Amino acid sequence: MLSERRLQVLRAIVQDYVGTEEPVGSKALTERHSLGVSPATVRNDMAALEDEGYIAQPHTSAGRIPTDKGYRLFVDKLAGVKPMTSPERRAIQNFLDGAVDLDDVVARTVRLLAQLTRQVAVVQYPSLTRSTVRHVELLSLAPARLMLVLITDTGRVEQRLVDCPAPFGEASLADLRARLNSRVAGRRFSDVPHLVEDLPEAFEAEDRGTVTTVLSTLLETLVEENEERLMIGGTANLTRFGHDFPLTIRPVLEALEEQVVLLKLLGEAGDSGMTVRIGHENAYEGLNSTSVVSVGYGSGGEAVAKLGVVGPTRMDYPGTMGAVRAVARYVGQILAES
Repeated sequence: MLSERRLQVLRAIVQDYVGTEEPVGSKALTERHSLGVSPATVRNDMAALEDEGYIAQPHTSAGRIPTDKGYRLFVDKLAGVKPMTSPERRAIQNFLDGAVDLDDVVARTVRLLAQLTRQVAVVQYPSLTRSTVRHVELLSLAPARLMLVLITDTGRVEQRLVDCPAPFGEASLADLRARLNSRVAGRRFSDVPHLVEDLPEAFEAEDRGTVTTVLSTLLETLVEENEERLMIGGTANLTRFGHDFPLTIRPVLEALEEQVVLLKLLGEAGDSGMTVRIGHENAYEGLNSTSVVSVGYGSGGEAVAKLGVVGPTRMDYPGTMGAVRAVARYVGQILAES
């Protein structure tokens, strides 16, 4: 266990390196921070921190910089989440309140996160598998053609055309719409199949084929494999940190193009807690020089998706964590009110 003083020295090194982009020496630490000890004592503390792998010397006669292990300890023990100021909170709310639908919410969230953190922002769309049905609308387009509109509690809207095996009258359509919503509205997607399995039996024989077709389309919509969608923004921010990446940022850019990689980085959507993955904690090799800060968002107490940022390990962790958490809270409120 590190002493309290050495923890203070590590905190000061992280703060100075993030702020100045320069390796930190003992003289600078004693001048900038009230550590209450001599430069010689700070040098001894830095030597101990280096021996234990929390800081490293990038080249001869330089100061020290934090390692992944040092950042990890800083995040776990030393960094409080920096709260957003009142003007910042108002700006977030005003920007997101103008959204007109779910796509707009996600697009605005990506832009806002990228601007606030000056990192790459990643926002996962609410997953259908963790959603509940708000309403199912059925619209007649032709005697034997319908449009099915599925609206979720997160504001997601899915539309499907349904070609019926026979003409379907307005009275039957209204009956199906009412019966369907009475069974599935407010229910989780996973519950829907068994809730509607006997619904065709409530209709006349000549309408059962159409009812079955409508239900098949609805169930297909619930289980589509391409439901996990992401939006990414602020990639150009990485060019500001070129010297933070060994040799080139190309591996980072290539990793950001892989949706599967990004979904794994964000973590399980059902987990609403804050997650910070630093450097080599990211399993994907191309992202070993980055850190990922993510958190779940959703309406009510359950997360339906994740959002977060990707940036260099030399990151303002308290500020980034505060921004990510604040934005997630506002997005969740918007979904709850939509």
